[in-house]
Amino acid sequence: MSLRVVIVTRIPPVLAGFDAIVQELGHETVALLTNRVILGLRRPADAMGQLVFDAREELDVLLPARRSTIAPLLASVSPDLVVCMGFPWKIPPDALAVPRLGWLNGHPSLLPRHRGPIPVAWAIRNGDDEIGITFHRMDADFDTGPIFSQRRYPLGELQAPETFYAEFGQVIGEALAEALGRIAAGEEGAAQSSGGSYESFFGEDDVWLDLSRPAAEVHRLTWAWRYGMAPNTTPGALLELDGTPVRALETSLTEVDGARRLECGDAPLWLVATEELSEEEASSSSAPAASTH
Repeated sequence: MSLRVVIVTRIPPVLAGFDAIVQELGHETVALLTNRVILGLRRPADAMGQLVFDAREELDVLLPARRSTIAPLLASVSPDLVVCMGFPWKIPPDALAVPRLGWLNGHPSLLPRHRGPIPVAWAIRNGDDEIGITFHRMDADFDTGPIFSQRRYPLGELQAPETFYAEFGQVIGEALAEALGRIAAGEEGAAQSSGGSYESFFGEDDVWLDLSRPAAEVHRLTWAWRYGMAPNTTPGALLELDGTPVRALETSLTEVDGARRLECGDAPLWLVATEELSEEEASSSSAPAASTH
């Protein structure tokens, strides 16, 4: 049975990868649904244009200005199924009810662990050894619906998001193909196990690195910010270096040639890469703790 599928995302590689898998399985991608919300992610300014113009010409592009218009826009293309990943809005009940097979969401964690908007960031911050991908049916709550597929993936040595997600993408694709097969076969998915945790965005208390904390904790928070976001505050991880606030991008718990040594609460940490703050960020940033000189 061929399904009419709408892909919902703000991430160009997700659209391209999901569209390819949908077609390979004999289904039809009929539209992309996205929005203009950025939520503090440090992405190129033209990411929206890339997403839309890289989409196949055959795809309708649905661009709701508000949650209340998702349902009528979806209904206009008569989908059997919506496949979603990397979309910042909670979907209202009337929109969830439009496709006869519901919404399938890709969540990059081993649900029920790390529910919420930035699961990879929290896995890194908590020192997890592995992350994963779960495809589950969306319901009225956050990341709680029945599971159709799940794959584990080692976090390994911390690396830049663009490298990590490129490697992780193959595992995500395999899990999506399995989930689509089960949905097409009429399966309802497996209920999530009890427990789990919901973790929101990072907050103001997380923005500045506190070098009085253990080195491993500072290291994990630095890398977590590469995968996290803070909608209502300046993104971290910030550090005052020689009197100037900078954003730490990469640290190491072992010595790296050319890196700057920082003294943390229990051990040294090496600052490998930083970036300057924008004028707006610099003017609104004030270090709450001791500076590093």
